[in-house]
Formats: sequence, C-alpha cells, structure tokens
Amino acid sequence: MTKKIRVVIFDDHPVIRDNIEMLVDAEDDMICTGMFPDCSDLERKIEKSNPDVIIMDIQMPGINGIDGVKQIRKKFPAAKILMQTVFEDEQKIFDSICAGASGYILKKSSAEEIVKAIRDTHEGGSPMTPTIAMKVLEKFRLDHKSENEEGDFGLSDREKEILTLLSKGRSYKMIADELGISFYTVDSHIRKIYDKLHVHSMTEAVDKARRGRMIY
Repeated sequence: MTKKIRVVIFDDHPVIRDNIEMLVDAEDDMICTGMFPDCSDLERKIEKSNPDVIIMDIQMPGINGIDGVKQIRKKFPAAKILMQTVFEDEQKIFDSICAGASGYILKKSSAEEIVKAIRDTHEGGSPMTPTIAMKVLEKFRLDHKSENEEGDFGLSDREKEILTLLSKGRSYKMIADELGISFYTVDSHIRKIYDKLHVHSMTEAVDKARRGRMIY
C-alpha cells in the first residue's frame, strides 16, 4: 500500500481548517494528521502530527505564519511548507519565501489547485498561483535592475547627504548638528528617503543607496 501524504493545517479559521481537512481526506493518497488554530507550542505540534506537508496560514493570532515558518525551519530544516492566504500581498510573499516556505497559494484557489499544490510540494516542487509567480518574477527583475543600474530614485542632494551620514553611523541628532538643521527636519528628510527608495529601515535605505551608487 502506498504511503499517504501526511498533511497538517495551521489556520485560525475553523471553517477553513475543516474544508481543507475534508479536501485532503477525500484524496486516496493523502491524510490530515493535525489541525491547529495557531503556532503556539509549535515544536510539539509538528512532532505529534509528523507531517509530510504543512499548510500554513499567514495571518494568525500570536505567532504569525511567517514567524512560524522560521521556527519550523530551525528545528525541522527539511519541512515542506505551503503558505496559504487571502491576499496577494507582495511583501508577505517574499517574506514567506525568504523564511523558507516551499510554495504559496491563495485561499480562493480551487480544490484541484490546492490538492495539486500539496502533491507538488510533497514532491519537492515550489507551487505558486500564476499571479503570485508573476509577482515573484517581477520582484527579481526589479531587484536585479536596481543592483545593476545606477540611479538616484529622485533623491535630492540634501537627502543623499543625509544618507551618506547615516551610512557613517551618525544619529539623527548628530546629523542635525552637523548640517545646522533641526532634528525634525532630519526626520522629515529620512521619511522621504524611505518613501522614494521603497524601504522601511535605515539599513535597507543605506544598502539600496550603495547598490545604486547614490552613496559610497
């Protein structure tokens, strides 16, 4: 008898958990061995259910799915994890992939698509819906372009000056004193820099500016 694919579901919505369980158990080559509403006590849950494929929701109370993936990867590096969510959130897609997710599908996917994604994940593939695959490819294209082309993203000379000082480890107050402007003006410039570079932290801003040869 062929060994069945053992599937575990993490999702805080009971109806969704039940629907996926019924979908899985209806297949001859699959069986649901665990359903959980959150990622608490994660190691025990994984050891108890012994899954071949983990279906992980992103938005859950407490530990979210992306952090859950990171925890699983540390203890179970060979785990095969299929992310599932309602939204085609670009950042969450990339965060999930970087955390170690094997694939990524939407909850609105058909029953056939979900079953196929589980089988593909089990076989070592990286299933993605066409829309998500397109976003991933676009992200890689843009990242490659930003790494290989010079550009200033519309940064002013003052903003480049502030970025340069940030890269040298200056604090907001030190930059304000050095440039003869107020702390709040520095903060305003940095917010504009983040917006123009499409980043969310000083480290990201400095890294992107260096790759784009805006600062050295």
